[in-house]
Amino acid sequence: MEKSRKGFVPVMLMPFQNDGQIDYPALTRLTELYLRAGATGLFANCLSSEMFELSDAERLQSIRHVVDVVGGAVPVVATGTFAGSLPEQADFVKQVYEAGTEAVIVITGLLAAQSESKAVFNERVMRLLDWTDSIPLGFYECPEPYKRLLSAEQLGQFVQTGRVTYHKDTCLDIDQVKAKIAAAEGYRFGLYDAYMGHAVESLRAGAAGLSCIQGNFFPELIVWLCNNYDNPEVAVEVDAVQQFFIRNMDVMHNVYPIVAKYSLRQRGIDIPTFTRRKVGELSGSVRRSVETLGTDYTALSRSLELVA
Repeated sequence: MEKSRKGFVPVMLMPFQNDGQIDYPALTRLTELYLRAGATGLFANCLSSEMFELSDAERLQSIRHVVDVVGGAVPVVATGTFAGSLPEQADFVKQVYEAGTEAVIVITGLLAAQSESKAVFNERVMRLLDWTDSIPLGFYECPEPYKRLLSAEQLGQFVQTGRVTYHKDTCLDIDQVKAKIAAAEGYRFGLYDAYMGHAVESLRAGAAGLSCIQGNFFPELIVWLCNNYDNPEVAVEVDAVQQFFIRNMDVMHNVYPIVAKYSLRQRGIDIPTFTRRKVGELSGSVRRSVETLGTDYTALSRSLELVA
């Protein structure tokens, strides 16, 4: 992902049929939706894709499917490290890269146990780099199995190898985000922020773009924000969009990703709401909150003259 371009990289949902099998026609429609909205890249096989509930074969097949649908229009990154020994993780990184991805994403919480030190983690990263040839890598501070945050010093050290080109940040701390961006200055690297609470400030500080679950509700709105975050002519509207996401953060996180799939269905996107993850039920109150959210989005998008 080019650092100079502010972009939206969706953390892709995974559609399933009601029998629990991957719904590949729906995955095609979903991929095309992201592209029409203006996504500058796609993050396949991530937590929103229910990656921990997929088999290795499903992970690879779904990544290949997304890459085929995209057809080179934008880069695709995907997670390549799961449970297992470091050599096993390195082998799967190679398979994910061979599936057509631009970079393979490393889950920070899977390279070292929560009780293990930064030094242990750093040593394993360096070994993984050694064992994966010249494959471009990225990091994802995934909340599962636990969230291991990288310090600016660590990230800078890894980026300086020339192998780390991507980082999905979930620290929720704008000062840490700024420090990480500064530590990677001058390298082919992009930090993509997951936290919409400070999205505008992050973009202004030099983040390459946004990679957030809110993009699975209203991708067009995330793209609009990336395009206009620093446009003085629409400063009032930029603030309104930022506040819309802040105000509705709880709604969008409740029983996610079911709630995102239901929201897309409300917008006329043919995607089942079935999920393999056990996140709770789509209750009547949740449905009503999503429907209210949709009404508010329609009003906001009309004020911005967005084409949904």
